Amino acid sequence: MGAPSRRDALEWAMPESVPVRCPVCRRAHVYTAPAYPCACGAPTAPRLDPAAEPAVAAHRAWDDEWLTLPCAVCGRLGHWPHPELGCPCGTVLRIPVTGARAAGPTAGARGPAGAWGSPGTREPVGPQAPADPQGPAGPHRPPFQPRTIRTARDAVTTAALYLRWLGYRDIRRADQRPPNGVGLAARGLLAQVDPTVRPAGPRDVECLWLTAMTESAACAYFSLAGYTDAARCGADALVVPLFVLDLAGVPQPVNDPADTLRTTGAPERGTRARDGLA
Repeated sequence: MGAPSRRDALEWAMPESVPVRCPVCRRAHVYTAPAYPCACGAPTAPRLDPAAEPAVAAHRAWDDEWLTLPCAVCGRLGHWPHPELGCPCGTVLRIPVTGARAAGPTAGARGPAGAWGSPGTREPVGPQAPADPQGPAGPHRPPFQPRTIRTARDAVTTAALYLRWLGYRDIRRADQRPPNGVGLAARGLLAQVDPTVRPAGPRDVECLWLTAMTESAACAYFSLAGYTDAARCGADALVVPLFVLDLAGVPQPVNDPADTLRTTGAPERGTRARDGLA
């Protein structure tokens, strides 16, 4: 048999979907693997293993979050995020794949002990991922275009881009630095981005909520490693939207306030003025 044609290779590399059941809450999902553009322009997607059970990403190591995948067209090796799914119960699931191997440390994938976002560090720009697969973008918004998260700075940039996509304007660094991560402020909103590899706890959520209350603003939390059960319960009680940042750069809502914010977007200035938040 001859070598596969470019069409056959592209069909092999197109994203596929597999059923996934969360081992914690037993909720069923359908996961679609993200595709990334190779330097030759062909899409590259991991091959999912439908027979294997997903693993809970409880203790995350940065070097374990990446895969080395060959391009189906040109054979070039690239480092891409390991497929992950954020369950609404707060569990981060690592989706099993076939035909890939773990990627070693790279200059653009520093762990917490390295110089994430340190001054003078030039961070690589990741490839553009496909349009947000998590649902409709709303009547007045195009699909969200994420960027691959390789560094803490990428996590902060992704959160800022997502807030802008939701309709918030004048996004900047917050005046008050949060206990963990980076604070972002927009007109009528205070957000916290936690790019560490530990789940956010209830104190993190409560501190953000209290700070937002003093500024008469709404708030939202973005975490790379998810949230503890106590943090999710506290956020629900305080109506704080919680998002998980997956390495493909897609913020995923993990509670009802986050789902509502994603659907409705930023409130109009008139609405905030009536609610006393302008």
